[in-house]
Amino acid sequence: MSHTEGPLGSSVHDAAQRAADIIDVLVPRPDSRDEAARLAMPRPPDERQRLIAVLRAYGEPEPIEISDAALAALRQVAADLREVFAAADAATAAGRINALLAGRAHPPRLTTHGGESGWHLHVDSSDDAPWAEWFLTSSCLALAVLLTERQAPPGGFCGSLSCGKPFVNVGRGSARRYCSPACGTRERVAAHRHARAGTGAPAPSAAAEEAG
Repeated sequence: MSHTEGPLGSSVHDAAQRAADIIDVLVPRPDSRDEAARLAMPRPPDERQRLIAVLRAYGEPEPIEISDAALAALRQVAADLREVFAAADAATAAGRINALLAGRAHPPRLTTHGGESGWHLHVDSSDDAPWAEWFLTSSCLALAVLLTERQAPPGGFCGSLSCGKPFVNVGRGSARRYCSPACGTRERVAAHRHARAGTGAPAPSAAAEEAG
């Protein structure tokens, strides 16, 4: 298969966000952070369809066909990339990216996929590299660029206990805590209600707290 969307083709952020979205599909979010426990969890019946939907949304050409073996390899890569998103600091993230690329990345090359896209950078073996190789190398390259730009971890996980979705850190401000404003608002409302409950004060409605 030919992967027309490279890590530096449309945007680094898109490639990194694609990695986060695929991790969210392929790596369950149990209470345990043990990799073996995550990979051993039952797979949802629509996992392959959800993965294909993500790939399609990021511009992969049709037909998108993923065999059972390719899906299993993609799951393992997603679990490996999850550890980059889980890194607490830039040095740890950089070490994990370097370790993933070691022995897997090939010399950088520019490609247009036979004129199907603009020139962009790849570090996989060829335009027809296996899904897992392409996913790992393109994601690591994008995450590495974000890390060097921000000098901070390129991603993280939503701090909402009811979410935990992976997200990409962009910009040069403080690190994000939540994947979306909705999760941040929900956690602030919950914390405010908990604090009021501790003092015996009546808890306002969620709408009132969001307005405040």
